[in-house]
Amino acid sequence: MKFFKSVMSWVIPIAIGLILALLIRQYLFTLAKVDGPSMQPNLESGERIMVFRQAKIKHRSVVVFDAAGEDPTAAPNTDYVKRVIGLPGDTVAFRGGNIYVNNKKVNQDYISKDQQQKGTYYNRMPGDWDLTSLSKNWPKNKGAVKVPQGEYFVLGDHRSVSNDSRYWGFVPKNKVVGVVKTFPWNTTKQKRYNINELGY
Repeated sequence: MKFFKSVMSWVIPIAIGLILALLIRQYLFTLAKVDGPSMQPNLESGERIMVFRQAKIKHRSVVVFDAAGEDPTAAPNTDYVKRVIGLPGDTVAFRGGNIYVNNKKVNQDYISKDQQQKGTYYNRMPGDWDLTSLSKNWPKNKGAVKVPQGEYFVLGDHRSVSNDSRYWGFVPKNKVVGVVKTFPWNTTKQKRYNINELGY
């Protein structure tokens, strides 16, 4: 009996700890790793990030989402990391080297002027675009005028290499894992600010 009590005295706390860890991961936050250069310079390939499942998604929030079924080239269980540009009901357009959401110019000082302008071209070809012109080439959402309810328009920060909403359309809310935050000790203060603080 004493042996049983002794064993249970450490088994029960371990079991409770494992259950709590699983619940936290399932409902509060999880960890992920950036794969690829599409969020440079603010996130580097291989960088570890936190993903908060319950955080509110805002303009300029960085999110992780399951890309399978959205990007036709994405394999099952492939997560992408991108920045939310358009929320449900928004119009999004690229004109004269600037992004406009609901006809208001978006502050993009978190990326270089070159990525804001030339990098944001569609297929690296000069020219303006809006959701309707982009959607002509999408596998879904053809003829879109606004971001549909329950979906998001996302772009990578490294626009010239990013495979994002310009090429395949919107991200459904049910595909979003959560909002990205960087660790306090990672990279530079400016890069952490560009990921952690820019949502509005």
